[in-house]
Amino acid sequence: MAMDPAGQTDTGTAGVIARPPLLFLAALLIGFVLDRLLRLPFPVAGAWIIGGSLMLVGFALFAAGIRNFMRAETPVPTNEPTRVLVTTGIHGWTRNPIYLGMFLIYGGIGIAAQNGWILVLTLPLAILIRYGVVAREEAYLERRFGDAYLDYRQSVRRWL
Repeated sequence: MAMDPAGQTDTGTAGVIARPPLLFLAALLIGFVLDRLLRLPFPVAGAWIIGGSLMLVGFALFAAGIRNFMRAETPVPTNEPTRVLVTTGIHGWTRNPIYLGMFLIYGGIGIAAQNGWILVLTLPLAILIRYGVVAREEAYLERRFGDAYLDYRQSVRRWL
């Protein structure tokens, strides 16, 4: 179900530090550069199978989240105002299926490429996404949707 705030005229945005796909792409590029400069040992058998599986699950979560937003006719990009609060479908299980999907894709690429630096950069990337993106989005959604968002936040976990 999508909820539109009654009489809401706020057209602000969450004010995230950067577009999340760009943050993931930057971390990937940094990981590949670091791997070229100083390769870390990566003794994982079946890396392609594990990495590929993570990427497939990640793409499915990502696509389900995007599809939910499209059905609710609310923009996905963080630099556009949210029109409605999406609380059903995959968003009934996790408040951040798109970011969760991006993390699984990111980790899957790191494992499939046998690139230890990408996996090392997961922690700083997670901190950046959590505090520079998700926290700002949550504060924005609370301002925009009030009690409806607070109820949703109480009933659905941030990640899983």
